[in-house]
Amino acid sequence: MAMSGPTKTVLQTVSVVVLMGGLAWASVPFYNWFCSVTGFGGTPGQVSAGSSEILDQTITVRFDGSLNGGMPWEFKPVVNEMKLRIGETGLAYYEAYNPTDRPVAGQAAYNVTPYAAGAFFEKIECFCFTEQVLAPGERVKMPVTFFVDPEIVNDRDGKYVHTITLSYTFYEIDLPEGYAALDQDEKINLN
Repeated sequence: MAMSGPTKTVLQTVSVVVLMGGLAWASVPFYNWFCSVTGFGGTPGQVSAGSSEILDQTITVRFDGSLNGGMPWEFKPVVNEMKLRIGETGLAYYEAYNPTDRPVAGQAAYNVTPYAAGAFFEKIECFCFTEQVLAPGERVKMPVTFFVDPEIVNDRDGKYVHTITLSYTFYEIDLPEGYAALDQDEKINLN
């Protein structure tokens, strides 16, 4: 059965809209994965252990936290900066608070500036590796364990970096299935 012109046009338009929606949905996780693997755009790497070499040279790491437009949380670093020896493992905390009356899920996107330092900033553990869910009124401190790779001192651009800024932006995401069911039950009980 052949399709008529208008029907074919509608089906093609719907297909393009569905394809574009799927690409938009997958773009943030794909971009985060690509950047964490390559260090592109100042995105730090992920490693399983600290550096075996610690230099006498120090570097200042600054911390920044922000929220995407519709994210209802409060989010900030516990300390604004710390000074570490290059290669030394650092531990910093960010604080998040959900002031709403509903559970809210979030995912953090992150980057490092200047971009020349992104390939040398290594995370061992981070709250940004997984989604976070905060209950109504819940306040948490979320850790990030990291170090600056000593190879930075041998890099053409990296050797001039004395201050690195680690930035996180939290985005609201859909609640995981178990939480979504609890949220629905709470709405039903309120009515």
